[in-house]
Amino acid sequence: MKKNYSFKIYTCLLYFFLYAPILVMIFLSFNKSKTATVFKGFSLKWYKELFRDQVTIEALKNTLLLAILSAMVATLLGTVTAIGISFYRKKWFQNSVMFVTNIPMLNPDIVTGISLMLLFVFAGSVMGLKTPLGFGTLLIAHITFNLPYVILSVLPKLRQVDPHLQEAAEDLGCTPFKAFIKVVLPSVYSGIVTGFMMSFTLSLDDFVISYFTNGTFNTLPIRIYSMTKQRVTPDMYALSTLIFLTVLILLILINVSQAKGEKKKKETEIIN
Repeated sequence: MKKNYSFKIYTCLLYFFLYAPILVMIFLSFNKSKTATVFKGFSLKWYKELFRDQVTIEALKNTLLLAILSAMVATLLGTVTAIGISFYRKKWFQNSVMFVTNIPMLNPDIVTGISLMLLFVFAGSVMGLKTPLGFGTLLIAHITFNLPYVILSVLPKLRQVDPHLQEAAEDLGCTPFKAFIKVVLPSVYSGIVTGFMMSFTLSLDDFVISYFTNGTFNTLPIRIYSMTKQRVTPDMYALSTLIFLTVLILLILINVSQAKGEKKKKETEIIN
């Protein structure tokens, strides 16, 4: 009994330290005062200031565009790669590919950022480009570091799928492609969605790699970093609060959708 009580206290403290900074930030985003140490009452002042700051809004638009595009491309390429790895039956090949896949995840961001910058500058000089760095190089960089996370999200789901399901669908008249779309793809849908969400949030959050490969293309993390040389204004608290709430709502919707899908699947299995 005492162990269970201690475990509950430990869990509550753990989640408190995890979410207390976010709760403080949300609270301060409604603070009328400009300083974090003085509370002058609730106000939407900093939310209004946020939407008046055209530079920040432009950086936010750039960040969302970059995150969505890189997540979509990385999810597509990562899913195809995971399918290729799972269909290749030789263990040594699978292990070799997974070893290479894990390297970008373990590699420090600063090493990845500098190496990609040197590659883009070298390629730009070979092609005779005056400004080798820009949106294109930033997009390629984000796709590169997002790919391993998508592969590692989709591959375990593919390994859980019964290989005889696709064969059964083909025996019933489906082409291999149609059998994959109708049978295998729905089974790994949750892994694909997880990979997309991870790619989106990683791209949204990235600073180090973006800093080395962005050129003149301004993103939100780089915009906030430029503000730290003087002082981060409270409208950044408001922006961070809006981003957190948006991601939270998306996660809730995805979890509800997955729960409904699993419930429907169990009901179908019971009926059958």
